[in-house]
Amino acid sequence: MESETLKKKETRLLTVSDAEKDSDALRTAGQIIRQGGLVALPTETVYGLGANALNPQAVKNIFLAKGRPQDNPLIIHLEDASQAQLYAKNIPPVYYELCRRFSPGPLTVILPKKDVIPPETSGGLDTVAIRIPAHPAARAIIHWARVPVAAPSANLSGSPSPTTAQHCIHDLWGKVDAIVDAGECSVGLESTVISLAGEKPILLRPGAITPQMLREVLPELVIHEAVTQKLANGIRADSPGMKYKHYAPKAQITILDADSEEFVEYVNSHAKEGLFALCFAEDIDGLKVPYVSLGKDEADQAKKLFAALRELDERGAKQVYARCPSKEGVGLAVYNRLIRAAAYHEFAPQDEEE
Repeated sequence: MESETLKKKETRLLTVSDAEKDSDALRTAGQIIRQGGLVALPTETVYGLGANALNPQAVKNIFLAKGRPQDNPLIIHLEDASQAQLYAKNIPPVYYELCRRFSPGPLTVILPKKDVIPPETSGGLDTVAIRIPAHPAARAIIHWARVPVAAPSANLSGSPSPTTAQHCIHDLWGKVDAIVDAGECSVGLESTVISLAGEKPILLRPGAITPQMLREVLPELVIHEAVTQKLANGIRADSPGMKYKHYAPKAQITILDADSEEFVEYVNSHAKEGLFALCFAEDIDGLKVPYVSLGKDEADQAKKLFAALRELDERGAKQVYARCPSKEGVGLAVYNRLIRAAAYHEFAPQDEEE
């Protein structure tokens, strides 16, 4: 049997500067999704590749467009937290408390699913991942779609997630029905994912909603070991972004667990053609190799990471030494993405010298 392929599409670019002023474009995007099409749409986290979550073929087309394995669960995006009861069952009261605190926003909650959610959307699992995005354009598209919108990141599978419409155009032009351009994403990393489907709440993917913030509502929150380590072979991913390798540019990345002085010294001493540094603002003045900066703080690093990984490709980087971010607060989310982009290659320069 031949593998299924996606026919080349005439992609439309829909530009949105104001969700109310440009409502016709957003209505068009919603209608495309409702009718079974694919739309790259903005959210506050990253651009998502939206399709009708209740339409198995539309969901299959997401995987075909991305070149993504079909055992990866997708997040469904809703307009309001109260709609969760249509698609999930046995919803604990704490779900609504989380929504009061953090939604609309960059938080995804995994719950036991109802049968209305097809296995193509849930990755064959008996759970469904639900998010209520805050971006006004995303919310308008969901409103006009009148269906839950399944939307993984709008990139080719394995490559850095898109934070601008130009990234979507680069990866998906001719593979989707429309791309909605609403500028740069404000957060820059995918949503925090937690599961409420087990005995204890568990953090599966860190994001802008940090463990510290979540523990104000969920004091028993457990952090899954796959947040900072490779998912063991044969273990099924309960959340998007848990698999290895992910978010990666073409260059080989190695993370250096070092302070600014150690990082700069090590990188400069290993300078060669094609070597780049992925650094912080405080490192720039000392570096003698080409670099891409992630900025000065965790919020900067989160917003700039994926664009920086794409820039490394554009500038022809062959090897990259990346300075290790903090593993606290939003820094944990940056580290989670970077360690996957680096295929878990990390070391401390002082250890190499011993």
